[in-house]
Amino acid sequence: MKKITSFTIDHIKLIPGVYVSRKDHIGEETITTFDLRITNPNEEPVMNTAEIHTIEHLGATFLRNHNEFGAKTIYFGPMGCRTGFYLLLAGDYESKDILSLLREMFAFIADFTDEVPGASAKDCGNYLDMNLPMARFVADKYLNEVLNNITEAQLIYPE
Repeated sequence: MKKITSFTIDHIKLIPGVYVSRKDHIGEETITTFDLRITNPNEEPVMNTAEIHTIEHLGATFLRNHNEFGAKTIYFGPMGCRTGFYLLLAGDYESKDILSLLREMFAFIADFTDEVPGASAKDCGNYLDMNLPMARFVADKYLNEVLNNITEAQLIYPE
């Protein structure tokens, strides 16, 4: 069987950043999938499910309510390896095109102090697995160590 694209990326060379994972075409529409790599694969500890789950709830809520990108947001969710998130947007984008959106989103998560949207038994299938303080910590770290000082090497997958 042929490897899928995400398994062809050299995770030994991969560092935290914002990468275009793939572009798919559905009719006339382009769907851009972004790899939001939060931790250094196979070097740093992975994120725990509680903070991932919290970031997912906050990020999805933020994105779907965003004035410009709300209608273009198809999906935001965690990677199985727990080192980052995938963001799928309707449109043909490059990593640099969404940096201001991501800075805004991760600042929103880092500063969030209210009740996590959807964190109830009625709204979520695992609502007790949430950790807002750690989600805020992870978001602040990604914002300040990656997004606010991003380099070209953090925008294009390594060879």
